[in-house]
This record gives sequence, structure tokens and C-alpha cells, in this order.
Amino acid sequence: MTSTTGTTGTPGTYAPKPGAAPLPRVIAAQAALETKMLLRNGEQLLLTVVIPTLLLVLFSAVDIVDTGDGKAVDFLTPGVLALAVMSTAFTGQAIATGFERRYGVLKRLAASPLPRWGLMTAKTLSVLVTEVLQIALLTAIAFALGWSPHGNPFAVLLLLVLGTAAFSGLGLLMAGTLKAEATLAAANLVFLLLLVGGGVIVPLDKFPGAVESTLGLLPISALSDGLRDVLQDGAAMPWADLGILAVWSVLGLGAAARFFRWE
Repeated sequence: MTSTTGTTGTPGTYAPKPGAAPLPRVIAAQAALETKMLLRNGEQLLLTVVIPTLLLVLFSAVDIVDTGDGKAVDFLTPGVLALAVMSTAFTGQAIATGFERRYGVLKRLAASPLPRWGLMTAKTLSVLVTEVLQIALLTAIAFALGWSPHGNPFAVLLLLVLGTAAFSGLGLLMAGTLKAEATLAAANLVFLLLLVGGGVIVPLDKFPGAVESTLGLLPISALSDGLRDVLQDGAAMPWADLGILAVWSVLGLGAAARFFRWE
């Protein structure tokens, strides 16, 4: 008869013991994979790196839009940083997740040892890593163009975190409720509309009063204006913009958790 004695010498046991890796390690591995996939995708790189960089360089060097008193780069950099957050947390994540859902990737991952909340955590970590790379690159370019930031770094961090949460919730909501092709079209359309009307490049005070008030309630407007208040004007804590982003975060993440369909 064949012995069941394992390598440890105890009958019926085996070493190493089979089983899933610790959950933190699984989440970290999935986050690393998500980040690699994001950075290898040409369309995503166009949205997350190339377009914000070109906008910052072009509009800082050429007097196309009246950005008010002071250097154009001081006005443009906060808006472009907000655009970078939106492109990654909303547009890029919505498109990638939508097609993963269409091709059954999410369904297969949901059957793995990685729980669904762990997958969402990994995707969030991937977004944050990408944003750190984006912000580092855009900040270096802005400094090269003569940017002179002011204000409280903690306020900037809080704005970026809340902005990421708001856009991430909206992106996951779109990806989890619409078909992949509809998500692709809608996410890119929203990106273009908010680029024009979200205070990124064109100041909101250039719009009529009623339109300006409405646009000011959008998450991209709150993020770009809040960053501008801190980095350009030296404001301590833009509570109104933080409040708008907090509301969008709760609504977006809550709706995504309630209505997201994995198949």
C-alpha cells in the first residue's frame, strides 16, 4: 500500500500546505496586474498622460484662453491635475471595467479566492498608483513651465482623494450598468464635455451666471476650483468644494455598490 505520510513525517499531512495565498498578498498582486494592464493600454495612456500633458504645455505656451491675471500655468495646472484624476478614476476605469464585464473577466474573478470587495480594492489601488505617476509627471512639467504653487498640501491631498472617490464611483456605476460599447461612448463623451465645461481650461466665470452655478456643482469643477483655490490663491481649506466632492463620492460609490452587475 502507498503511505500517506507527508514530508513532515506526520501521517496524512503534507508540506507545503496547499491553499490560497493571504488575502493582502492576493489584492496586491491583482493591483499590480491592473496597473500593468492600464499602463500598457495605448488608449488609456492617451487619456491619462498624453492629453493632460499636451493641454498643459499648449495652453501655457500659447495665449488661446483668457485665464485672468497671473501666469497661465498657475491657472491651468490645478485644472489639468483634476483632469488627470478624472481620466484615470472615471474614464479609464469605466471603459476597462465595462469590457472586463462584457468578456466575463469579472465573473471568473468573482469565482476566485479574491472576493469582490477585494477586486474593487485592487482596482482602487491601481487607480491611485496611476494617479501618483500622473501627478508626478504633470507637476514636473508645470515646474519646468514656471509654475509657482501655494497653499496647504493636506488640503490638496484631501481634494485629490475625494475627487478620486467621486469619479471612481461614477465610473464603476457606468461600467456596471451599461453595455461595454455604450460605456466606451458615454465615458469619452463625458470626458470631452467636462474638459470644456468643467473649469479645467476655460474659467467658469466665462459662462452665463445660471450656467456657471450649475457647472460649479459638477465634481470636475469642484476638484479643479478647489485645487486652484489652494495652489493658486493659497486658500487654507476649500470647504465648499470638499463638500460637493464628498456628496458625489457618497452618491457615486453608493449607487455603484447597489446597481453594479457582474455579468
